[in-house]
Amino acid sequence: MSGAVARLKRRRDYLRVAAARRKAVLPGMVVQALERDSDDSDVRAGFTASRKVGNAVRRNKARRRLKALADELLPSQGTPATDYVLIARHTTVERDFADLRDDLEKALQRLSTKREART
Repeated sequence: MSGAVARLKRRRDYLRVAAARRKAVLPGMVVQALERDSDDSDVRAGFTASRKVGNAVRRNKARRRLKALADELLPSQGTPATDYVLIARHTTVERDFADLRDDLEKALQRLSTKREART
């Protein structure tokens, strides 16, 4: 893939990922994952920030930071044919970008380890 990962846009896709109950909780974000049973090997990502994160400006900033991280890390470190949902936390906006990057790397590692342990 070149650059940006494909985006999850439909509510049902977000609900399907949440129903899989595979997640990694870190200080800067929560990452949920679901492996798809399809021939499409693209990594897809969705982003959300609830009102707990703050007002609209803070929520949008948090989502932009998560999107930048996903575009940077998911093409190389994400598991093929997997949907990820990155959920902002109240600390996402203030957290140093390098720490957020570390959080996402740890989350991807944890989620891939869980997957390998189950198979």
